[in-house]
Amino acid sequence: MEPEYSADLERILKRLEKSDLITLLTEQLSGSDLNTLLLKLFNEKAKQSSPNDLLKRYTENRFVKPAKIEPIQLKQLEMDILKIAVNQGVSPLQLSPVAPLGCASAVGTVDQNKVISALRGTEVVSDATNLIALHIADLIKSNKCSREDFLRFCTTHRHVRAQYFGDTPGLLTHFHLFCMVSSGVDQGSYNFEKQSLWEHIEVYRTIFKSLFNSSIEVIVSERDGYKDSAGLVSRVVEYGHGLQLDDVVISIGNPKKENQYYKGLQFTIKTVIEDREYNIGDGGFVDWTQKMLGTKKERLLISAIGLDRLLV
Repeated sequence: MEPEYSADLERILKRLEKSDLITLLTEQLSGSDLNTLLLKLFNEKAKQSSPNDLLKRYTENRFVKPAKIEPIQLKQLEMDILKIAVNQGVSPLQLSPVAPLGCASAVGTVDQNKVISALRGTEVVSDATNLIALHIADLIKSNKCSREDFLRFCTTHRHVRAQYFGDTPGLLTHFHLFCMVSSGVDQGSYNFEKQSLWEHIEVYRTIFKSLFNSSIEVIVSERDGYKDSAGLVSRVVEYGHGLQLDDVVISIGNPKKENQYYKGLQFTIKTVIEDREYNIGDGGFVDWTQKMLGTKKERLLISAIGLDRLLV
């Protein structure tokens, strides 16, 4: 079957008179050989650039402009949040600005066109939870951690997404997230799922209560991906009610089975700060470490909240 290309790519291949160029590059060159070719290509393109060209590209490129956020306030917020997470047993990581090529698309449902692909087998980080999941899988595979307890990691990281949002309020080309990832193995009776999810919620509850004097609402929605997703949601919500968190409202959202990113359950976090409502973050269970390590026993919970919007 002939591959389908966009109109722009078809135009380029026609101009080069190389309709099979993509197939040749992907199927007949190894990753290292392709990288060598691209390095030479970008080296030659850069040699053709003048300082004026550089300024023009800076002016026109939406990915390279500074964020419209006060940096000292953002750094302070990062520190405050990380300290809260550490106090609750979550280990912070300082991630690389780049991830392995395919980090977002190989395990999730993200189109690679929404990511800035780079050279040397990398891409710019578009979702830090993917990269933390890789770190966890590497620790497990190399026997550098115990599987008797959960692995809990967090980070604050600047993310870049390639899709164009135009002037849509709140949707930015690059933005800061606080992310958490918890890993464990199936313990039966949804024990990992119940405990890990409410550990995440407790961190977020503490963040908004101590830093913004606000409470949160947790909206739990059923997803496909578990044998009994409805039972999972019911048990997780029941566990949350048993914790008697007076300043956390627990709601049941509409099932979102058509979206396959999360498995079994997704939760969304809402808060009100100075009479302004924020849909500030979400999380859920994913099967990434199951795929990476080849075992259905692995369990992984990811979540994140946006930080830029809290300082606008």
